[in-house]
Amino acid sequence: MKIAIGNDHRGLSLKKKILQKFSHLRNVAFMNVGSDSEERVDYPDYAKQVAQKVSQGECERGILICGSGVGMSIVANKFPHVRASLVWDSKVAALTRQHNDSNILCLSGDLMDEKKAFDIVRTWLETSFEGGRHETRIKKIQAIERELKEKK
Repeated sequence: MKIAIGNDHRGLSLKKKILQKFSHLRNVAFMNVGSDSEERVDYPDYAKQVAQKVSQGECERGILICGSGVGMSIVANKFPHVRASLVWDSKVAALTRQHNDSNILCLSGDLMDEKKAFDIVRTWLETSFEGGRHETRIKKIQAIERELKEKK
């Protein structure tokens, strides 16, 4: 699985720790498109890069990290075929995959310790979409995306 990972300056430390912890996984390849500096940058620039890669199918999933995770999720969800989820615990991480087929995980670099982040990322990577009744809902989301595109 190819995963684009992006961050602003406030997500740098957590991104480095996630890459260090999970880069050894055989079935996961990370594409780092985030800032590698602690100098202030604007989160929309990095959210856009990750969301485009997921939206266009270049990467299967993405991870975004900023101070709260909120800004990244707002930007990412502007892109077609993206279902970005702001996650704060492993239970929610599992639900976003099982029920929403979440393809971008948004995390807080300021409000989350690394152990919790690792549990969330591991759960999100290992959890599959359940399909079934949830597939109907995903198809409704996709229909809304098509309707909005047609109105432009």
